[in-house]
Amino acid sequence: MIRAANLAIEINLLRFSQYLQSQGIVHRINEESGRQIIWVEGARQAKFVQQSLETWPFDQHPKPVDEIEEANVSSASISRVSGFAANLLFKFINAFRATPITLALITGCLIVAVLSELGAEVQRVDWLFFPLISSDSLLSLLADITSVEIFARSLTPMFLHFGELHLVFNMLWLWYFGKQLEATHPHMLFAVLIVLTSFAANSSQYLYSNANNFGGMSGVVYGLVGYCWLTHKFMPKSYLLINSGMFVIFVIALLAMELFASSWVANAAHVGGLVVGLLIGLFTVLFYRFVLQRDAITRKPRN
Repeated sequence: MIRAANLAIEINLLRFSQYLQSQGIVHRINEESGRQIIWVEGARQAKFVQQSLETWPFDQHPKPVDEIEEANVSSASISRVSGFAANLLFKFINAFRATPITLALITGCLIVAVLSELGAEVQRVDWLFFPLISSDSLLSLLADITSVEIFARSLTPMFLHFGELHLVFNMLWLWYFGKQLEATHPHMLFAVLIVLTSFAANSSQYLYSNANNFGGMSGVVYGLVGYCWLTHKFMPKSYLLINSGMFVIFVIALLAMELFASSWVANAAHVGGLVVGLLIGLFTVLFYRFVLQRDAITRKPRN
């Protein structure tokens, strides 16, 4: 090895040594006659050390060993936290690319839950309630939807939730079914399924109760249940994770809510979403089997 530099003993070379290591400069530092000597492997490395020393911001008062160790621990902790955050962000971006509609719906529900404090301050988001239009019949209700804004407001009650269990239950099932459908179905078909089941669920509840202060994603969830069950029943190669047992459990839960909790559960929304989900499933199965002549619902025809 050759001598690259000769520096005063009081100069703290810890950071400079770490810098040289990061640059791939193999080196050694020792003390000779009250001076610090930096040794390197060759002339090129020595020149690099000398040029770096000219602009290096030295701390003339070296930190105690315990402070150096504390700084290293803090730096490592920050690095781990930054790595975890970056990894989490990377996973979220990948999940959003795979399931943009489902995650957008979940994100919207969470934002509304925060703004409304899970329904405790619902007046902050009362513009999400179903529009006050005719509730005499379905035909009169449809006739009163005369603008895109009114139609959009017929969907927005799905973002409202009242209580932690209400929100968690709906988000878990929305994620369970939504990620399956977005992984296999054309995004447009899935979006239409969400819109139609939401409209059917909210309109059914409005016509049944003659009031617009309701909300929740349950109607959409029941619509997805009906759609997935019927599709799985007649097109099992679509590989949706649902079976008749799960479908029966949802139906029993619907009946139980009607019997024991009808005063505070929007069961009309559940029924409306379920029925329309089944109808969309039936139409989709017929279209794929007899028009497209496929044995599974996929984004692209299978070879």
